Amino acid sequence: MKDRLKRFIFRLLGKDPEAVVVSFASGPPDLAQRMFAEVQQLIPDRRHFLVTPQDAGNLRQRFRRYRIGLAPVLFTGDAPYRALRRSAFFLAPFKILAYNQRLERYHLRLATPVASLLFLCGVPLDRIFLRPRWLVPWKRDRTVYPVAHQRYEGRAFTPGRKRVAILTPYFPYPLSHGGAVRMFNLIREMAGQFDLILISFTDQENTTLEPLLEHCARVVTMQKPRYREPRWSTLTPPEVAEFCVPAMHQLVRQLKREWDIDLLQVEYTAMAPYAGDILVEHDVTFALYRQIHQRSKTLGSAWDYWRWRRFEPRWIARYPKVVVMSEEDQALIAGSNAVVIPTVVIPTVVIPTVVIPNGVDLARFHPQHERPGQRLLFIGSFRHFPNIVAFRFFLEQAWPHLREWSPDIRFSVVAGPDPLLYWREHTGLLELPADDRIDLQGFVADVRPLYVECNLVLVPTLVSAGTNLKVLEAMAMERAVVSTPSGAAGLGLAHGENVWIARDASAFSSAIEELLANHDLRRRIAAAGRDHVERYFGWAAIGARQRTLIRQITKQPFQLRPATAADLDQIWDIQMAAPESSHWHREDYLAFDCTVAEENGHVTGFLVSRETVPGEREILNLAVHPEFRRLGIASELIQQALASYPGVFFLEVRESNRPARNLYQRLGFRDAGVRPGYYEHPPEAGIVMRFFS
Repeated sequence: MKDRLKRFIFRLLGKDPEAVVVSFASGPPDLAQRMFAEVQQLIPDRRHFLVTPQDAGNLRQRFRRYRIGLAPVLFTGDAPYRALRRSAFFLAPFKILAYNQRLERYHLRLATPVASLLFLCGVPLDRIFLRPRWLVPWKRDRTVYPVAHQRYEGRAFTPGRKRVAILTPYFPYPLSHGGAVRMFNLIREMAGQFDLILISFTDQENTTLEPLLEHCARVVTMQKPRYREPRWSTLTPPEVAEFCVPAMHQLVRQLKREWDIDLLQVEYTAMAPYAGDILVEHDVTFALYRQIHQRSKTLGSAWDYWRWRRFEPRWIARYPKVVVMSEEDQALIAGSNAVVIPTVVIPTVVIPTVVIPNGVDLARFHPQHERPGQRLLFIGSFRHFPNIVAFRFFLEQAWPHLREWSPDIRFSVVAGPDPLLYWREHTGLLELPADDRIDLQGFVADVRPLYVECNLVLVPTLVSAGTNLKVLEAMAMERAVVSTPSGAAGLGLAHGENVWIARDASAFSSAIEELLANHDLRRRIAAAGRDHVERYFGWAAIGARQRTLIRQITKQPFQLRPATAADLDQIWDIQMAAPESSHWHREDYLAFDCTVAEENGHVTGFLVSRETVPGEREILNLAVHPEFRRLGIASELIQQALASYPGVFFLEVRESNRPARNLYQRLGFRDAGVRPGYYEHPPEAGIVMRFFS
């Protein structure tokens, strides 16, 4: 009876009683077709219509005799489709099923106006119902902060060594992004002199611990929080609020007491509220958000920039030392003028900053012969959203021209772990771009073969802070780099000498064309780039800066300095107390480059080296007084020499001196030969070991 009545009423109204589905292709054609196919699959028993922009006129007349039961509409923000979206609201205002760029769907209802508006503004479906705790305290979908942690034992603690804890929001392995590369290499450089304790959040179920346990005495991990507050709702930047975990604050205090930690180094600005002794500013975050706001000029970008401008200077002023990546970053945060923000004035402070730049493993990333071709390479984890901005800039504004310029050009992209996840999160697009000449890969454990295969490395960064490790890796592999100004900032590079700087898409594509066509220019820039990183960006030299900073803060007793004639008696005493070392006459020590370790006016160790040919040195003698061994003195003497004289080092060591051989191997030396009967008193073979920085 009810069905008959419904049919009768709709016949009186001149409409078909059976409801139809009218889908609106108000977005890119491929997404619109996928939306339409999904709707047909969801509602197979209804008649379906697809309205395109060409059909937008006179829709009321076209559907006058139909009863519209559902109107799926694609909301992508594309301006050419706005008229079609308006037509959908006029035709079926209460039947709209909204789709976003991810093809998530939500029924727009008057009963849920806030959620409907947020969905239309691009907020992901799983976040449209999030409400701030201060506004709706009874909501159940709340942030889940971890409470448990896991402890792992690595190397044994060494009596007398300073204990340094490193706190980071990301586990520094695998080496899938620049921050992990920096932390891992500096941990390796510090391990010879300090007992290290790594305290880290992790978002992986099966974290690879072994590479860190090799260098750390202890590793402590805690699962990353599940943060569920709306981004706009906190005065503190959401990246900071996410990692303010009560259990981690308590754990850090507990470990400092339990393990008698001498120094806490905090990595990344977002972790600043943990209040350590050193804050490492991997980038100056407010400068990054300032660039974003200057490009987008939205209310959201202004709010993000204001929050970081308010938060960051206040917290870095509380640290005894702040590490920055470059002199440019130092100028941003260590100035003497007051920081002024609308309604906020931060008093003038002098921030004690020190530059410890990013670096590159010069032994691992070494020059390889370039093969003929037109292969481009971009490496940048999509986890760091400026890399997505850079990729889209090149793909949309420069790549189409290059495709037309040459049919042989190819483009390889290393986008880091889970690239599609971060692509959807930051762009709202469902799929990554497809192109038969683009090879897009996720996490790559060893990127060196990709550098070997490419002819040019691209750094099309538009918004950036800090310095780019991928530029250093490319130059170390002796590959020419084409970069925007921000991509090469802070590295002391010069356009046309060791890098090619392009300021816009047209200049970027023109630079690629010129360098691919001019082999001699490309090779000259690549060779100059390798020379630049050898001079300034080897981890050995950078690690020496890091260790010096820690020694200054912890007031470690010994210091290194050139030897003088007044030290010869004490050097002789050390030599006599160390029978495994070479025995020289007193006057011979100052004939070469001699460095001593001094504590409270007493020489505790020494190292003698000489240059054999340009770019090659030999360590002739090394000894530490038995009472001062296992405190990192020998390691620091060697590492300072390696940092001071980049190139090849050789040394000889007694075949039976296994502790010394193990030390040299940890520092990067490898066996290169044997010299029978090299030593006297007692006679013994010498093992020749080689190091290449």
